Amino acid sequence: MTTHPLQQVLQHLHAGRWNAAHDLVQHDGSMLAAWLHGILHLQEGDLEDAENWYDRAARHFRSRGTLAEEIAAFEAALAANMAQAPPAAAPAASTPPDPEDSEERP
Repeated sequence: MTTHPLQQVLQHLHAGRWNAAHDLVQHDGSMLAAWLHGILHLQEGDLEDAENWYDRAARHFRSRGTLAEEIAAFEAALAANMAQAPPAAAPAASTPPDPEDSEERP
C-alpha cells in the first residue's frame, strides 16, 4: 500500500514530536500540507500562524472544530485524497528495438 508523505507528519504529531512534524510539513507545498501546518500551529497555541496557514489552505479558521476534530477531518481528507490519486505508474520494461521496425533499410 502506498503511503502519503503527510502520514509521517501525522505520526510525529500523534507521538508528540512537534518539531519533527513541523520540519517535514514545510517541505510540502500542497493545500493539505498547509492545513496540517495550521493544525500543528493550533496544537502549539500559535493562533496567528495557524490562521495564516488555514488561509493558505483555503480553510475557514474561525469556524474550525476542536483540535481533535480538525485532526480527524484532516485524516479523512488525506484518506480521500489518497483514494483518488492514480496508482504510481510501473516503470516501462526495457526491451531492445526490433530490427524489423528500423527505418534504416539496407
